[in-house]
Amino acid sequence: MSSLMKRLLYCLLGFFLALTLTCTAVFPPVLAAESPMQLIERGRSAYQTQQIDQAIAAWQAAAQQFEQQGDPLQQALALSYLSMAYQYRGDWPQAEATIAHSLEQVSQWQAQAKKSSHTDRALIIQGQVFNTRGALQFSQGSLSMALQSWQRAGEYYQQAGDIQRYTGSLINRAWTLQGLGYFLKARERLDQIEAQLDQATSEIKVLGLHSLGDTLLAIGDLETAETVYKEGLQVAQNQSLAQQQAPLLLSLGRLAQRQQQPDAALTYYRQAAAATSDVLQQAQVQVDEYGLLVATESWSAAETLAKRLPAQLKALPPSRASLYTQARFAHQLIQSGRAGSVQMAAELLGTTVQQSQSLGDRYAEAYAMGYLGNAYEVTQQWDSAKDLTKEALLIAQMLNANDIAYQWQWQLGRILKVQDKTEGAIAAYKTAFQSLQSLRYDLAAIAPDQQFSFRESVEPVYREYVDLLLSPDAGPDRLKQAREVIESLQIAELNNFFQSACIEGQAVALDEVEQTNAAVIYPIMLRDRIEVIVSLPDQALQHHSVPVSHDQVDAALSRLRRQMIRPFFTPATTAAGEVVYNWLIRPIESDLHQSGVETLVFVLDGGLRSVPMSVLYSGEHYLIEDYSVALTPGLQLIAPRPLQQQGFETLAGGLTASRYGFSALENVRLELEKIEETVPSQVLLDENFTSEALREKVEALPYPIVHLATHGQFSSRAEDTFILAWDRPLNVNEISSILRTGDQTRQTPIEMLILSACQTAAGDDQAALGLAGVAVRAGARSTIASLWNLDDASGALLVGNLYESLVNPDTSKAEALRQAQLALLHDPDYRAPYFWAAFVLVGNWL
Repeated sequence: MSSLMKRLLYCLLGFFLALTLTCTAVFPPVLAAESPMQLIERGRSAYQTQQIDQAIAAWQAAAQQFEQQGDPLQQALALSYLSMAYQYRGDWPQAEATIAHSLEQVSQWQAQAKKSSHTDRALIIQGQVFNTRGALQFSQGSLSMALQSWQRAGEYYQQAGDIQRYTGSLINRAWTLQGLGYFLKARERLDQIEAQLDQATSEIKVLGLHSLGDTLLAIGDLETAETVYKEGLQVAQNQSLAQQQAPLLLSLGRLAQRQQQPDAALTYYRQAAAATSDVLQQAQVQVDEYGLLVATESWSAAETLAKRLPAQLKALPPSRASLYTQARFAHQLIQSGRAGSVQMAAELLGTTVQQSQSLGDRYAEAYAMGYLGNAYEVTQQWDSAKDLTKEALLIAQMLNANDIAYQWQWQLGRILKVQDKTEGAIAAYKTAFQSLQSLRYDLAAIAPDQQFSFRESVEPVYREYVDLLLSPDAGPDRLKQAREVIESLQIAELNNFFQSACIEGQAVALDEVEQTNAAVIYPIMLRDRIEVIVSLPDQALQHHSVPVSHDQVDAALSRLRRQMIRPFFTPATTAAGEVVYNWLIRPIESDLHQSGVETLVFVLDGGLRSVPMSVLYSGEHYLIEDYSVALTPGLQLIAPRPLQQQGFETLAGGLTASRYGFSALENVRLELEKIEETVPSQVLLDENFTSEALREKVEALPYPIVHLATHGQFSSRAEDTFILAWDRPLNVNEISSILRTGDQTRQTPIEMLILSACQTAAGDDQAALGLAGVAVRAGARSTIASLWNLDDASGALLVGNLYESLVNPDTSKAEALRQAQLALLHDPDYRAPYFWAAFVLVGNWL
């Protein structure tokens, strides 16, 4: 489970403990004379201020006294709190044993209790026990079991009429459904949460809206998260709830920074600092502000703030929150690369390590120790860096915290690589990769309170590992491992695109697909070269290396993209295509011919995704003249099946009119008419092509083919990836929701989704992620889509040729697209790639 999710979960559990407690910073030892209820309150207060050892001592004493008094239900409550404290500390065996004991006491009470004993308080206590068990199951990855426990907890809270606790159980269930991949159900649960909050008091409503906003943010629904945060802030301001305004303003600032709105983020951070007199909150806000100033290279303001913050942080009373804030600021100092910043960070981290050890907070110690190792890495003190990194890694592994461990495994690999200890570096990178594989959630938010980008904190692990594996003499095992790593990166990129684990589940390995006539090609973009792994039928993996810099690759791909979108042919077009052909295909040209391959399946990387492979040029032919071409996001595919087995009933929708600032598409009508002439079709045109009409049609009949001829855009941001219906733009998640509406009645996925008149976002070198995202999230076996808009008769002609080829029982999907493209290529009016190369096939090529 990611640290962000743990943080939200513990926040909710702490919220259940007490809403109105007045907490002090330091607690005296537990006194034997205190009553068990006083001990419960003492433990709550200690937990709220993250003094976990004091909380444990108080709750242990309370449980013992309740046992002596023969009160199993109250004992169960104390034990559930105690288990929660053990979870917070990462002591899983104790947490498990304690919650098991708590459940035993609940069962004992239920067996003894009379009907009159089932009061609201008794119901709430039982709910608390199941809530704590759910948290433990969730932390250990048993999501289905956690869902059941939180369902039970919610039932108890609902019976007791406790709106705030019931709302918290709904949030927990939404998180779990998201983790299990049930996105529509998670969305429904969030809608239910909003309805519940309308019944709550103002204070509870603000807390609930803040938690809901955090949940929405973590699952990638940024627009709704912003709306919810602002609603919570408005309630807090209207009701003069000053203490709750600063955290909401801080969340809005972090959201604005994530949305790449630095001015808005800075305004929110400064409003948050002004809205609170709490020194910890002020420090947290200023650390975020410093990170933003560094990111925007506002060095003067950043250095002014950096001089103030260390003294403020060291003056804070030690707590988990203050330790994380110190560690985060120290890491930002190291990343800034400014003179004196590393020394300042090291001094602060030394204090953080000592305080975390005195508090017994192993998580904070793991972070602080690892960042201290990073400080020594930056200053090239390799032995000290290695020792500290190993210590941090050992703590993280003891905590079973892969979200922390992978960072120190990666750091250790970097250090060993610099020391020319290649085998040790490979082993360290391998464990970092395995740790990332075990994290099923949003990898962009794995560090607490930090907004690392995916490209900075996750992607380099994969690429640097592949770099080490693919030495010139790499054997079959290394090639296989490198292929697995790059495929996993493709999946991780898509998961990050959706901010969720979007493509886990039903899939088959590409190696298990009958590929007698198909070769799979994996170009891997590294800093100083392109590595190309090739899988030929019934042969061992092979690879070749192209010594070309990242800048050279970008320049060549930019030239090729510029040539492709010109509606006329020039020699420069084929010359640009030949450069990339020489990199990817020329070294394996003879092997492809000798193996009898007919289809090339590309697992593309980086900027190559924005270029249709069909335009690569051998010097005599375009690649499409020799081979069918398909793309796949990676090894994982929905089980392939030839289209002819499913029939050709097609649901087609399209726009011809100008809508929402987009131009009219005059040839869409002709395109849809050609579809109707060729296969049985149901057509939704213009005002009939609404989001609801599309949903109703998909739900009513399981069409094998869905064809949407309308404006659309593919982007590296999920919120900017959409298609246009008559009533509104539909983003990628809404497309998924509509096309999967029929899943309850459809026994098989949509066979083919065709998106024409779409285009990739201008200036976005990762825009093709949006195309892969739509292809995967729609649940279709195959997706054919355009990389640029062909508002021309050629688009309608190509689509007509495509359907004529598809109905041939001996023609695969990839071959049908090839024949449609060749028909235009051989037409003197349309021989420029602009007219025929826009369409690409993603997914099942059979």
